[in-house]
Amino acid sequence: MAFASLDAGDDNAPLAEINMVPLIDVMLVLLIIFIVTAPLLTHAVKLDLPHAASSPNQTQAEHVQVAIDAHKQLFWNGEAVDDTTFARRLDAAAAVQPQPELHLRADRTTPYETVAQVMSEVARHGLTRIGFVTDPTTP
Repeated sequence: MAFASLDAGDDNAPLAEINMVPLIDVMLVLLIIFIVTAPLLTHAVKLDLPHAASSPNQTQAEHVQVAIDAHKQLFWNGEAVDDTTFARRLDAAAAVQPQPELHLRADRTTPYETVAQVMSEVARHGLTRIGFVTDPTTP
C-alpha cells in the first residue's frame, strides 16, 4: 500500500488506491452476526411420536403394451387388433382404477404421423399415462 509522500515532484498525481480496511471491517462484523444467529434459526420441537407397525398401501397399476409395426398394424398386449377393437379396449382400460400405464412400442420405420394418431386416440379415450419403450442397445 502506497502512502502519499512529501516529494514535490508528484503533487498533482491522483491517488488511485481503494482503502480496503472499511470493507474488511464490515465483512468481519457480518461474519460475526451470521455466526451468532445461525444456531437460532435451526430450532425444532421435540416430539415423542407413537410407533406403528404398518406399511403404506401402494396399489401398482398394471401396464398395457401397445405396439405399432412398420405396416401400421396395432397390437394390444401382443394381439393384433383393428381400430374398433382398439377403441373398445381403450374405453375399458380408461374405466379401470387406477388407470393402467400404456407402454407404446413403435417399429423404427413407422411414420411419426401414425404414432401421433395413436397417442391422440389414447388421450381422447382418457388415458393419460403413456410411456415410450425403446431398445436400450446402441448400434
